[in-house]
Amino acid sequence: MEDKERELQHNVGEENKEEITKTTEPTANMEASEVVDIPEKEPSGSPEEKDTPTEPATTEAAETEKTEAAPSKSTDEEEVATTAETKDTASKDDDAVLEEIDENNAEDAEDTDNQERHTIPLLDYHSMSMENLVGELQKLVRNEKVQAIKKHVDGIKSEFDLKFQEFIEGKKEDFINGGGNEIDFRYNSVTKRQFNEVYSDYREKRNQYYKSLEKNLKENLNKRLEIIEELKSLVNVDEDMNTTYKAFKELQENWRNAGPIPRTEYNNVWRTYQHHIEIFYDFLHLNRELRDLDFKHNLEEKEKLVAQAELLAKEPDLTIAFRDLQTLHKIWKEDIGPVGQEHREEIWERFSNATKVLHQRRQDHYKELDAQYEKNLVAKNEIIAAIQAMSANVATSHKALQQQIKKLEELRNAFFAAGKVPRNQNEKTWDAFKTAVRNFNRSKNAYYKNLKKEQQENLDKKRALLDRAVALKDSEEWDSTTPEMKRIQNDWKQIGHVPRKYSDKIWKEFKTACNHYFDRLHALKNEGLKEEQENFEKKSTCLERLSTFELSGKREDDLKTIKEFIAEWKSYGRVPFKKKNIDQKFNKILDGIFKKLDIDRQESELLKYGNKIQQLADADNERAIQNERSFIRKKIEESKAEIRQLETNLQFFSNASEDNPLVRDVVKRVEAHKETLETWKAKLKKLNILKHDLNKANEEEEAASGEEE
Repeated sequence: MEDKERELQHNVGEENKEEITKTTEPTANMEASEVVDIPEKEPSGSPEEKDTPTEPATTEAAETEKTEAAPSKSTDEEEVATTAETKDTASKDDDAVLEEIDENNAEDAEDTDNQERHTIPLLDYHSMSMENLVGELQKLVRNEKVQAIKKHVDGIKSEFDLKFQEFIEGKKEDFINGGGNEIDFRYNSVTKRQFNEVYSDYREKRNQYYKSLEKNLKENLNKRLEIIEELKSLVNVDEDMNTTYKAFKELQENWRNAGPIPRTEYNNVWRTYQHHIEIFYDFLHLNRELRDLDFKHNLEEKEKLVAQAELLAKEPDLTIAFRDLQTLHKIWKEDIGPVGQEHREEIWERFSNATKVLHQRRQDHYKELDAQYEKNLVAKNEIIAAIQAMSANVATSHKALQQQIKKLEELRNAFFAAGKVPRNQNEKTWDAFKTAVRNFNRSKNAYYKNLKKEQQENLDKKRALLDRAVALKDSEEWDSTTPEMKRIQNDWKQIGHVPRKYSDKIWKEFKTACNHYFDRLHALKNEGLKEEQENFEKKSTCLERLSTFELSGKREDDLKTIKEFIAEWKSYGRVPFKKKNIDQKFNKILDGIFKKLDIDRQESELLKYGNKIQQLADADNERAIQNERSFIRKKIEESKAEIRQLETNLQFFSNASEDNPLVRDVVKRVEAHKETLETWKAKLKKLNILKHDLNKANEEEEAASGEEE
């Protein structure tokens, strides 16, 4: 059952409904053991008010005192109004104090185990994390009486709900910022599930407890109502007074042993009981000796209570002091009857003064707490301001933002550790804190949302480079592939981060493809270096023989021999890069021989090129021939461009003499480029002839093959 009062409300007897007044729970901001200020006089209707059959008349001294204390007619009206208001306020405070004491005693009287709540410390649940709150709730439910931990559980639940609300709102924002729809948001919190399980266990235990308690409380309530009925009948019994008094004492003892009743009935039943006790004492005035003995005994017991209350002023622990004071008030009220009229005011005054001393100590303690709460409020507002400042300047780099996130967590922990604030500022402070944190998280999420988009674009770029690297890793076009692979690697470095879950995988694949190609290249180079060295040695021998060659005087024979030298030279392939000047030496010797044979530069170039044409013809490599044609055409276009540029430059010298050195230089360069252009055209012609011959040969071969079929 959710509310214990609602569970037990129906236990009230129909005949007592008009007398019963509902007792409320203590306010949430008070300890159950706290006792507030006690009025200077006992409340109307207490057993101290009557010790004779009728209401005692006011004594002459009392009347005189009242007259003297009353304000004269000349007293300022405003002062009178203020005094009356003060008294009215004090009276209301007195009523509230007694009501609170009654409520707390009623709660304790319902079940003696319930008093253990006073010894279970109320921790600072506000400063605990959700996980720690779950642990604390679990410890209470497992180790403490379920009826003694209501205030503790309520405090834990309140703080947990606030923190979980903040937590889940943050997760929802992350989900929405990630592209999700709010209606689809779901979050499975392990901590929340654990809390619900423990809290459900608490509710089940509490319901079982009150269910089993209900029957016993109802039976005890019926016993006490029966005792009241018997007490009412004593004044109507026609028998010896001593016998009646003895029966009265037995009923009092039975009352003390009747056991707990529902707290909602406690105060009403007790007042009814006290009312009939007073009626019996009114009846007992016929036997003053017995009454005086009771008065004397009651006075002695109340003096003991006063002495104990006065000693509580020295108790250093206010919680213990007020709990013990509450117990003394309960005994004063429940277990001890009235005293004589002559001692009533004095004994109550002493008891009340002892209560006021503790009350003042508590008030001073509360003032200190209030001052501390104000300091806590200042500290929390400073923390909120720091979060707001950080929210207005969210970092624009991952590293800096991570530092801010760490700082925010430190500020959050400091906020919860700062302690309580004044109650009227609590909600406002909490809302400001949540808003500041939420604003930072929104800016953070917006940054990472954009970063995520950028990283996805980077991932697409790197995947494209990876595909290109994988396609080239087995290429044998070393001259064109190697610079391409280097370009791909450089482009990879220029691309930023990719999503973390893909980073390692795509890098490993890219690295594997690149390493595969360059491992092959290095292996080839190592093998090629050996071959190049051998080629150099062969070319060196060839060069040495060419340098000693003597013309025979027969042009055709000498040209044939030179062509053989060229063919041999071309057959040796590459030499080490640092020794490439051997080709220049070879061409220089050839140029000298061509000069002796009176062969111009173009013809000599074609002679050299003829050898390459033969190599292409022998290889019958369509792609190699096409590459050579593209190369020559490129050279032709470059020569034409140079000639056009130089001829354009000559226009600037239209008025200059042809003997001008600059003009002569430009003209010379134009002629050289034209000569080179003709050479390249001649090479292209030879290449076209080769291409034509190869195509014709292929056609004839295909035709012959068709005839054979």
